[in-house]
Amino acid sequence: MLKLSVIIPIYNEEKTLRKIIKKVESVKLIGDLKKEVVLIEDASRDLTGEIVKEYEGREGFVVIKHKENKGKGASVIDGLKVANGDFVIIQDADLEYEPEDYNKILPLLLSGKVDVVYGSRFLDYASRKKMFFGQYWSNNFLTIFSNFFTGLKLTDMETCYKAMTKKVVDKIKNELISERFGIEPEITARIKKFRVKEVPVLYRGRSYGEGKHIGWKDGLAAVWQIIKFNIFIRK
Repeated sequence: MLKLSVIIPIYNEEKTLRKIIKKVESVKLIGDLKKEVVLIEDASRDLTGEIVKEYEGREGFVVIKHKENKGKGASVIDGLKVANGDFVIIQDADLEYEPEDYNKILPLLLSGKVDVVYGSRFLDYASRKKMFFGQYWSNNFLTIFSNFFTGLKLTDMETCYKAMTKKVVDKIKNELISERFGIEPEITARIKKFRVKEVPVLYRGRSYGEGKHIGWKDGLAAVWQIIKFNIFIRK
């Protein structure tokens, strides 16, 4: 039976972690795919670590704990290295994305005609309207800038929902080096040689007051990451 590995990088998400895991568990995947949930706890400073302990040893779960905070990229890389599903998707630990959308993404991967699927917030009009002004334009700019170097025609390079086959994971997991949010442009630079498609997904953006971690400095860093991984570090 085919399996989907859901990689969840986690940092200070005590308010939403149980809810998002419950949502992931409750999704009935098309094609009767099994699920593997990989939790990477990135040395949180709140009660997140205690919540993660509840899932240690549970069937269908893999738990990784960092002794010190390393960043989202490092967590994603660690998750990719232990995931053993036929397909893999990245899921943030907040409630911005809806796990039911896995079933919009999986048909393309199951068809065998696509290697990588991005869930685009910009292809869904309602989701686009819910974005904050600065977030909307910064994401647009970074996506266009990334497309210029990769040759892809993406609408949402920075999306959390990046899904891929095991073949792609095995190819890139040992090449990835970005420890923070640069993981988004780096993954995009490394998968450009594969067959990539987008599908619209639902999105409810949260504010910094609600716990959003990425900031304007990460946006500036992403510009350099795009240049670095498309020009200076290529495989």
